[in-house]
Amino acid sequence: MLADVPTIPSVPEPITPDAPVALRRPLLTQEWLDLAFVHWAVDPAAVSGLLPAGTVPDTVDGVTYVGLVAFRMRRVGWLRLPGVPYLGSFPETNVRLYSVDAHGRRGVVFRSMDASRLLPVLMGRLGFRLPYVWSRMSVRNGGDTVGYSSVRRLPGPRGAYSRLVVRPGERIAEPTELEHFLTARWGMHNPYPGHTRFLPNDHPRWPLHRATLVACEENLIASAGLPAPAGEPASVLYSPGVPVRLGRPLPGPPRA
Repeated sequence: MLADVPTIPSVPEPITPDAPVALRRPLLTQEWLDLAFVHWAVDPAAVSGLLPAGTVPDTVDGVTYVGLVAFRMRRVGWLRLPGVPYLGSFPETNVRLYSVDAHGRRGVVFRSMDASRLLPVLMGRLGFRLPYVWSRMSVRNGGDTVGYSSVRRLPGPRGAYSRLVVRPGERIAEPTELEHFLTARWGMHNPYPGHTRFLPNDHPRWPLHRATLVACEENLIASAGLPAPAGEPASVLYSPGVPVRLGRPLPGPPRA
């Protein structure tokens, strides 16, 4: 039996593979490529204290998830300007949770965001208050597998690491509700002084492939304050990627 978790009286927006609103004036543009989504089920009570004020764990059948998501960020650009080819392209690995707020908006909460370019790390931390950290990283395609490695530099914990290898399978014709829940997230909840903000995004529908987890060695999840995963993941997915647009932060619920 899962422990009780405080709830917010709202009707969550539906889980949909398509963005509910197209952003007319994006703040940032970028591409997310060669993504590995690896997820473990977790008790909502174990993560509720790690979410921003005004949000609670989003669940499917009473269960929430912690995700380890590794990918290549490519050509980050401001407004409608062309993406930056070098400083705006880098590997990234995120530890994330799933949240819903009083407006019913479903989102993600990032517990850590490892990236290999120092300037984007500083901009993410200072400009958006995101938990970016600077790491040595690589993404390598090796025949029928894709490998991702990360070793943390600053600010720490120094030496926190992950190594993932996935083998993508055939493309999924009709993803399940859980597969949409874990991937089709149209914003993030992020704490700001005095309140929580919602940063929306939009992109085309994910091209998803179920994948085999060939190797997984990591301590990023425990380093992010979460219980270390036990047992096999509940879901392993791969996507070749999508172009993404991120909008300006929207007001969220006030902090208690």
